[in-house]
Amino acid sequence: MSVFLPRTAVLTGGLAVVAALTLSACGAAPEESTTANGKSAATATSAEDFGGLDALVTAAKKEGKLSAIALPPDWANYGALIAGFEKKYGIKISVEAPDGSSQDEINAVTSRKGQDRAPDVLDLGSSFALSAAQQGLLAPYKVASFGDIPEGQKDPKGQWFNDYGGYISIGCDAKAVKTCPTTFKDLLKPEYKGQVALNGNPTKSGSAFGGVYAAALANGGSFDDIQPGLDFFAELKKNGNYTPVESTPATVEKGETPISIDWDYLNAGYAEEFQSKGLDWKVSVPEDGKFSQYYSQAINKDAPHPAAARLWQEYLYSAEGQNLWLAGYARPVLMTAMEKAGTLDKTAAAKLPEVSGTPSFPTEDQQSKAKEVLAQGWGKAVSG
Repeated sequence: MSVFLPRTAVLTGGLAVVAALTLSACGAAPEESTTANGKSAATATSAEDFGGLDALVTAAKKEGKLSAIALPPDWANYGALIAGFEKKYGIKISVEAPDGSSQDEINAVTSRKGQDRAPDVLDLGSSFALSAAQQGLLAPYKVASFGDIPEGQKDPKGQWFNDYGGYISIGCDAKAVKTCPTTFKDLLKPEYKGQVALNGNPTKSGSAFGGVYAAALANGGSFDDIQPGLDFFAELKKNGNYTPVESTPATVEKGETPISIDWDYLNAGYAEEFQSKGLDWKVSVPEDGKFSQYYSQAINKDAPHPAAARLWQEYLYSAEGQNLWLAGYARPVLMTAMEKAGTLDKTAAAKLPEVSGTPSFPTEDQQSKAKEVLAQGWGKAVSG
């Protein structure tokens, strides 16, 4: 995946150049992790397949390291997740380019194939997870709780599975904006001149992509038709309300982006942070453009630390890991199953932004088509 950071889910300008230089560094891949009976972590499709969780833990500790990329510590509570894993297993996690994007992650996998500096694990916008699987970059692996992940939220082979998500929301500095908008229709009002921002470029960013999709749903579009979303932002640009400044904590604090369209868990998380800085950050999920999406976990097929990569997934999909995402205002994919099992953190769940109804999600084909439409039309919609 941004939270006001550009980990939104795709390649971002100058970062791509830096990434291209950094990601090509050489290094031999480490020795493969195996069990006493010759089981390979690199080909294990479950902990059971490797000889059990204890065997996986032993192999992961022997590797002693996990390489991740594009995981900001304040994105969906990743800082706490990383600290929790390190404390539990004594395995150091290194995070490269924390403000990177999903496309940066995929670029790192392809450019560093066979190198010890390749990322072990990926956190991808759903459309990018689908793309990575189609390219044959991901290792099939099913965590112990795989069966509790709802259908449609996972690849049947376990090449990717959704982890956490939320709804597109509108964040607004109530001290800078007299009346905060709560719908996409509101955003067209002349009083919001130069104030409406996205968290990234929708051709490169997952949250911005979701923002355009939500705008499409609010204006007669559908999962099959994202064009009304482009038309909406073209109108915002024409009437002067849209600002090309990509929202970050810094731009919000400076007053450059007092209204930000972003995931609800990111906006909600920042409401708490901004309060200490004198900002009154209000968050609402627009009823006229309700769009929900999850990010996806995946393992690099050529992960340098294959046992640690698989153990990380087991941790993320444990009750401890899922509740840590929840504490970061993100809705964990196992939320319903955990509620039934009595393992859900009810206090954290009660703090989530209110939404009504049951979310639905675009299919792989619908997302691919939407990405094509955006690639062809976004620049024209907001240029000038």
